[in-house]
Amino acid sequence: MNVLVIAQYFPPDLGGAATRAYNVAKGLVLNRCKVTVVAAFPHYPHGKIPAQYRWRLGKIEWQGKIRVVRTFIFPLESRGLANRMLLFVSFAVSSLFVLLLVGKIDVIWAANPDILSLIPAIIFSKVKRSPMVSNVDDLVLEDLYDLKLIKKGSAISKVAELLARICYVQADALTPISPGYVDTIRKYGVEKNKIHVVRSGVDLATFNPSACQHDPEKFTVLYSGAFSVAYNFEPVFKTAKILETKDRGIEFILQGKGELADYIRSKIKEMNLRNVRMINKLLSRQEVAELLNQASALILPLADFGKPYLGMSSKLYEFQAVGKPIICCGEGQPADYVKKTDSGIVVKLGDHEALAQAVLRLKENPATAKSMGESGRQYVEKNMSLEKIGFEMKMVLKAASAKKSRVNHQHVSWLHF
Repeated sequence: MNVLVIAQYFPPDLGGAATRAYNVAKGLVLNRCKVTVVAAFPHYPHGKIPAQYRWRLGKIEWQGKIRVVRTFIFPLESRGLANRMLLFVSFAVSSLFVLLLVGKIDVIWAANPDILSLIPAIIFSKVKRSPMVSNVDDLVLEDLYDLKLIKKGSAISKVAELLARICYVQADALTPISPGYVDTIRKYGVEKNKIHVVRSGVDLATFNPSACQHDPEKFTVLYSGAFSVAYNFEPVFKTAKILETKDRGIEFILQGKGELADYIRSKIKEMNLRNVRMINKLLSRQEVAELLNQASALILPLADFGKPYLGMSSKLYEFQAVGKPIICCGEGQPADYVKKTDSGIVVKLGDHEALAQAVLRLKENPATAKSMGESGRQYVEKNMSLEKIGFEMKMVLKAASAKKSRVNHQHVSWLHF
């Protein structure tokens, strides 16, 4: 089966969307699919286009057996709604110029950005006469409402909701990453039988437990990922301050890039946190895996938007894959998942005292920490490998393709009649 993936964000871009697109593409390849990805020049999150792509309209390259057709995008930092829209528009337009380069296509998977990637996907689908399946990493409009970037009920929100409804209904199937998204997607008029939950998965060859030499006198709690408004680091700082006086053997490390980097740096300085270290740089996936392995525990400090989380962070699967216990600050799908897999401790959003107790519990009970880490690793080995995720996606794409073929055949038969 020949699969076309449309993904503005694709490695070496960082973030969950790029990781999801790559994991599915590689999983499909492992299940004997031929995969072509139409992606933008690497740009996320900093907006700096690498030298080898500058002054070019496009470039064809390979990542293993994945054929990647890169297209032009504006060199803008992905910050603010206006910049993000300009980035997408430039990608959506430039991606159409590679229509003749992608070859034979059996099915299209619109990976990212959510909803918007369906716009070029619909055009590709019409030209190639191929079915189209939409990924759902996030509930974009609902997130914009939560962040108060768009007011619900406003003229722009009504237009956006209409666009989402049209795009979702146009798709032959949808593949949300979380079961928590299903009810919201159905509100856009999507039939339940078109929705198939396919989780992000994890590259177990990259993310796996390795023997690292730890300082027996130090317990390291690590966050690795985007410094974005989806996360709340304030409880981490308050927890670090508490433990700075109670236990000097505990260190917090925050690694990543993003719009909150300056805020994090200033808070560490303002609170004089000697047990918090910031690594403000981009790392490759292999470097991230090595860093995770050096930690004693891993933390997911989610922000409070006033309601339980419906989505799932791909970080959780990577955290589990390296066999480390997880501290999840949040409620909803991520918290339920950590509890279900017995892979860590869940604390209430914003409760820095409970967070401090969780850190101390893991430090003082190494057998418990080890058991949680092993439980998480065993779960992703059984359920979240790229081969398994790729197989699940292949079945969805294959069914969409078969359904489209039946509809086309019936249409031709009716014309002949």
